[in-house]
Amino acid sequence: MRVLSISLLLGLSAVAQAEPVRYTLDPAHSWVQFELSHFGTSTIRGRFGPAEGSVSLDRTAGQGEVGVTVPTGSVSTGSAMFDSHLRQAELLSTGEHPTAWFVSRQLRFDGDRLGELRGEFTLRGVSRGLTLTATRFACYRHPVWQREVCGGDFEGRFKRSDFGIDYGLPFVRDEVTLRVQVEGVRTDDGPPTH
Repeated sequence: MRVLSISLLLGLSAVAQAEPVRYTLDPAHSWVQFELSHFGTSTIRGRFGPAEGSVSLDRTAGQGEVGVTVPTGSVSTGSAMFDSHLRQAELLSTGEHPTAWFVSRQLRFDGDRLGELRGEFTLRGVSRGLTLTATRFACYRHPVWQREVCGGDFEGRFKRSDFGIDYGLPFVRDEVTLRVQVEGVRTDDGPPTH
């Protein structure tokens, strides 16, 4: 009876410690949008991307890791002249810092739904803490690829002056809103985890 009990406990432990599921971001569905107030009259909006990266989720344990890279030179606002200015040294300095990163190992789940990412955002070679909150998150089985796809929309805010971007202050607002759209494709052929 003792051997049976130990075997049962070991079996339950193995189930509880399931391997994390890994996803690779789909560049067709992974972009970073930004917006900030301009002279209090309008809002500057633009986007970067596509974003690249990977995600590891263990929804049972409520753990995971996220790593996203964004090419800063890809900035697009709809105005080529303004985009060129944004790439200059006093703003994004894309020649010296062509990539921005977000890395998180502190994930909060609401049930099996990803609710929040707390991590580190690096821009212009400066790293600061950043929290991204999910406004939407879901998973489904892709009908063509026959793989699980998980994705969502996430929002966060930071002060650009914390990253050495003080050009235009105080006329152009310091606080920047990020809206991150990502979808990750499961990298193995296993069944959906939901």
